[in-house]
Amino acid sequence: MDRYRDIIKAPIITEKTSDLAKDNVFVFSVDPRANKIEIKKAIEKIFNVEVENVNTINTYAKKKRVGRYVGRANRVKKAIVKLKEGSSIELN
Repeated sequence: MDRYRDIIKAPIITEKTSDLAKDNVFVFSVDPRANKIEIKKAIEKIFNVEVENVNTINTYAKKKRVGRYVGRANRVKKAIVKLKEGSSIELN
């Protein structure tokens, strides 16, 4: 991964993640091939903050069926990023 914007796709904004944001914890959708070190570097460079901890979750593609046709939903990798005290990200 050579570009930071290719690693971090989008923030995940839900009620649960907005409650986590009060504790300096943010959730992002990331590239499935990215590892924790690359995610940490990308967050620090893009948002100019200091990252304390990164946890990742792989959600695999689920089977979806429409009539006789079977397909798959997209797989997603989520990164739960905890920032150090004094750092914050403003997500609108």
